[in-house]
Amino acid sequence: MKVSVIIEKDEYGYYAFCPKMKGCHTQGESLDEVMTNIKEAIELYLETSSGEEKGYILGKETFNTSLEVNVV
Repeated sequence: MKVSVIIEKDEYGYYAFCPKMKGCHTQGESLDEVMTNIKEAIELYLETSSGEEKGYILGKETFNTSLEVNVV
């Protein structure tokens, strides 16, 4: 199954979270490390979720887009 993950980079490394799973986030020093960590975090999150929660989480449809905004 595929889930959406957002990864941000800052001066300390990488931060990743899964928008569908409240509280499911992690960090890593490299992109490879944060990808491994978020995969593990998602698997653990789903392991501890009830069947009803899993259905709700996995049934949610997400859309990713970019917007251009004016900065004054």
